[in-house]
Formats: sequence, structure tokens, C-alpha cells
Amino acid sequence: MSPVLESTARALLRRIAVEQAESRLPSLTAAVVRDGRLAWFGARGRVEGAAPDESTQYRIGSITKSMVATVVMRLRDEGRVDLLDPLGKHVPGTPVGEVTVAQMLSHTAGLTAEPPGQWWERTPGMPVEELIALLGSQTARHRPGRRFHYSNLGFALLGELVARHRGMSWAQAVQAEVLEPLGMHDTTSRPRAPHAYGYAVHPWADVLLPEPEHDALAMAPAGQLWSTPADLARWAAFLAGDTADVLDPGTLAEMREPATVDDGDAWTGGFGLGLQLVRAGGRRLAGHGGSMPGFLATVWADPADRVGVLFMTNATSGASRSLLTELLAILDEHEPRLPAEWQPAGVDTGLLELTGPWYWGPGAYTLRLLSGRDLSLSPIDGGGARASRFVAQADGTWLGLEGYYAGETLRVVRRADGSLSHLDLNTFVFTRTPYDPAAEIPGGVDDGGWRG
Repeated sequence: MSPVLESTARALLRRIAVEQAESRLPSLTAAVVRDGRLAWFGARGRVEGAAPDESTQYRIGSITKSMVATVVMRLRDEGRVDLLDPLGKHVPGTPVGEVTVAQMLSHTAGLTAEPPGQWWERTPGMPVEELIALLGSQTARHRPGRRFHYSNLGFALLGELVARHRGMSWAQAVQAEVLEPLGMHDTTSRPRAPHAYGYAVHPWADVLLPEPEHDALAMAPAGQLWSTPADLARWAAFLAGDTADVLDPGTLAEMREPATVDDGDAWTGGFGLGLQLVRAGGRRLAGHGGSMPGFLATVWADPADRVGVLFMTNATSGASRSLLTELLAILDEHEPRLPAEWQPAGVDTGLLELTGPWYWGPGAYTLRLLSGRDLSLSPIDGGGARASRFVAQADGTWLGLEGYYAGETLRVVRRADGSLSHLDLNTFVFTRTPYDPAAEIPGGVDDGGWRG
């Protein structure tokens, strides 16, 4: 463990102590992960008469979805599944076979939130064949791609996609391809001792009602798994970038990209591919929340800072939505991260002639050389409009990684004598002077030139 300072630990513990007492939670555990390691663990309340510890199991609900999504992305990277594939290609026989895998991962397929029948979270599950047979015209609630609409049913069908490709249950595939490689040996489909029992807390009296726990069968990929604070801390480290060869880092970054938002124009919450996203306290966090009868859990990770935070409780409701961001705020206040020491980078010095100011029309930009042969292009005034990083390609060009130029090609154009002429960025011409009259469009279109 890379522990936090004693003063930080005290502040973190007080915050969860207030949460457990004021929200009336039977037990509450929380943890902070930093640089891939558990940095702090705290617990309040009792589980069967004893204080919970890092090995106490809680149900994690929809955090299960992110682990299923990880296997789907592994299938994509293997070439077995394309994110633009229709569901019917892999799971035929449903009335929504036209929706794509990407839409299902991002909850934009327009599927109903819940399966037909009684509330699946509080009743015994049914086999997947029976579930698919029950699906009808009401399975689709919105035009595919139109909007964000969270769907537990969608992830049940993704679990079946995994099972059909792997020739084993979705849970066995998650165990073999995600949990075991990450060392999450205490994350299971059904509870094992010691585990917390789930309760509802009466809204007007300090009494408990035991909540049921069933095998959800077909719906299990939407929220079946149980885990421990120690295991969920390892998952937070994974989300923060410690992928341990489970996923290519670029694939995990793709999962963290916003595919849709769920709270309007200036988004603070959204969804990527199997991951919930939130912007809070200057951070951009990725993870997932989970709720099942008797349990709540959430895990967030900030890959930019290599920090993660989580909580687990055995109550149906009550935990504050802001608990984890407040724990991160405490960490920032008590132990602000020092910037990494600057050191010279290993770069291709033959590209130094490309660096410095360039102009797109009258707009001033700066081109910087990053590690190796990679480049960054950004407005000279620091504004974010059309800023991007570019990764070097084998053919001597550069490929845009983000923003307006994501996926676009940057080319260096030279004159016959080998000197620099301009940069061509998907028909946008960048020159060393504003509207260079010797350059192609947009330069030299008025013979009179600049005037006062």
C-alpha cells in the first residue's frame, strides 16, 4: 500500500463516518487507489456483528456491466465482433436485431430499460431462451441512436453475445479474461463468506428489512457480481490505466470516450462504451455505479491523475451521490499531486524545423514536437478550438488523435528544393505567415494584399 498521510486518512474516515451515520447505512466501506495501489481503506458499521474489512463481499450491481463490456471489446480487438455489427448477427431471433453493438454498449440502442415480466431484481431469473421469446414490439422504445436510454436488457443480450462467442457462460468468460488476470479472486457470481447481507432501511424508523437475493440467470450480466473493496480497488486501478494486458490501453481509452450524454447540453454525466462518465471538481472520471436490492456501490477513476475511489454499502438506498467526489476533494486538499519533474524527451531532432508558429489564414497556431515523432497543434492563444495531437505514421504523415482533426491526416509539403512550404491538414493549409500569398488557398486571393 502507498498510504495517504495520517491527516488525510482522518479526514477521509470522518467523511464516511458522517455518511454512514446520517444516511443510516448498516455498513459502509470506501477506498482510495493511487498509482495502481490501495492508498486508503475505511469502514463503518457492522456486518454480522463485526466491522467489515477489505475482504468483505458486497453486491456490486451494474458495475458488472463494465466487466461484460470489457470482454466485448476484447472480442472486437480479436476481430470477432465489429462495433457496427447489428445485434442479429451475433444473437439472432430478437425483435431488435438491427441495433448495433456500439449502441448497446453506450445505451443508445433505444431498448426498453427493463425486461418483460416482474421486476427482475427481486424475482428469480429465467433462462436466456425464455427471455428472448418474451421480447416483442415493446422492446424498442426509441429510434436507435436517437438518445441515451439506460437498458438493463441490452446488457443481458450483450452477455449472451459473449457466451455464444466464447462457448461458455458470460460469467466464466469474465472470470477467465478479466477477473483472474487482474487478480480479482474474490469477485464471484454468487456470494461467498464473509459477505454482507442486503437490507432496506425503513424511511421513518431505525429498523431493517432483509432484501432477497436470487440468481438472475439471463439478466445476470446486468448486475449479478459480488466483489470486495480490495478487488474493486484493483478494478479502479485498471480503469485508471493499469490494464495488465487485459485490454490494450488504446481500447480502454476508447471505452472512456463520451458516446452520449444524459444531462443536457453542458454535460456533467454521460456514457462511453460500457463505462459511465462524469466531470466533477476539474476531473474527468470513468467508472460505474451499481444498485441491487440491499446494495449500492460505485467506482470512479481518473486516468489523468492515476487515482481511483470507491464505496460499497449494504443498503437499498441512502448513500449520497456526491460521496466519492467529496472523498477526491479531500485527497486534493490534503495531498495535492506534485507535477511530474520535467526532463528532456527523446525526440526526432530532424523534425525541429517543423516546430513553432504556423497560420491557418489569420489564425495563429503553435506546432510542438512531442516524444518520438509525434506532434501537437494548438492555437497560439491557448484556446481549445481545433487543437489536436498527431501520431506519426509509417508513410511519413501524422494521424489526428482528438478534437476536430481526430482521424484526419497531416502532411508536410516541401518545395522542389526541399524547403518547407506548408502543412496540409485535410485541405486546410497552414503557412509560416498569415495568408501567405505564395501558398495555395487560402493564401494569395487578393492581389492588393494586406492594407491599412
